[in-house]
Amino acid sequence: MAQQESFFPQTVIAVIWDFDKTLIPGNMQAPLFAAFGVDEPTFWAESNALADYYAGHGYERISKDTIYLNHILAYVRAGIFEGLNNMRLRELGRDLKLYPGMPELLRKLNDRVAGNEELAKHGISVEHYVVSTGLRQTVLGSAIAKHIDDAWGCEFLEFSAPPGYLNPGNWKPPPAASREIVDIGYTIDNTTKTRAIFEINKGVNKHPKEISVNDRMDPERRRVPVENMIYIADGPSDVPVFSILRQYGGKTMAVYNPDRQAEFNQVLDLQAQGRVDAVGPADYREMSHTARCLNRWVDQAAARIFERRERLLGEHVQKPPQHLAEEAAEAPPTAGRAENPRGSRREDPLSQGDGATVDDIGP
Repeated sequence: MAQQESFFPQTVIAVIWDFDKTLIPGNMQAPLFAAFGVDEPTFWAESNALADYYAGHGYERISKDTIYLNHILAYVRAGIFEGLNNMRLRELGRDLKLYPGMPELLRKLNDRVAGNEELAKHGISVEHYVVSTGLRQTVLGSAIAKHIDDAWGCEFLEFSAPPGYLNPGNWKPPPAASREIVDIGYTIDNTTKTRAIFEINKGVNKHPKEISVNDRMDPERRRVPVENMIYIADGPSDVPVFSILRQYGGKTMAVYNPDRQAEFNQVLDLQAQGRVDAVGPADYREMSHTARCLNRWVDQAAARIFERRERLLGEHVQKPPQHLAEEAAEAPPTAGRAENPRGSRREDPLSQGDGATVDDIGP
């Protein structure tokens, strides 16, 4: 993979989304509770109290962010979520209602770059990712799924392989039709969301067999520089990711439900603390404040990549010598300098007529 990683052109703009209260108004588990007749506030009250409950029984290290997964399994074992499996979790994703303007904005951000011929010349593109502490299968069942390139979230297993399972004569998994979730396969919490960021950064998600997130890679060899990332989320639980992007030049936005004053206050606090570059309502319609910010950031990232690619092209391409016309050979030295294109300017490929320009890099 050493040769492959040397040639990542770094032309991808990664727009990374939290899910709950960012793309949808509430929690993605709501359709699960409704389908099985479980009172949602009761479940979350129980789940939120578990860490202290277990601490009172001598268990000092409990993951508060993902303990709800264990409680879902407890409901399965008790027969309340009888027959719950990954297929059912994915089906429940269809019941989720997205915030206004979704998923249309994802397509429009893609088209904003793909439709520009100068950017397309350099292969500049937009990719969308979901990074959530919620349930990956439910995300993949939602209306957002076909518009994203990948999703990180928690995963359940539908069977546990016993000792000796490598001997095919000893054991085989139960039939798919009779399975229900029995164990936790993968978790992502507020801190390990940063791992997903670095997997996108290094290209682990595109080359999982060749690259590990812990592999040493020089910044110029990584697939998506952090400065080419935009992260949109709702609150304090996203502070670790906000910090990483702010540290390395990415863009961050905190969004809020326009109908909830508490969420508005929360994102203003994040902005006042310097955690995010901007705040906006979770309204992604074309002319909304939030959509305009994201459009601008994508434009800026694309223009920066374009300028770098043009500069690299100029540095690595040497023009062959040309025959000089007789009159040019006899011209005074100043004439040759006037013809030099290095000092010329040209329009930014994403300029909307506001006079923005980038240096025209010559041979």
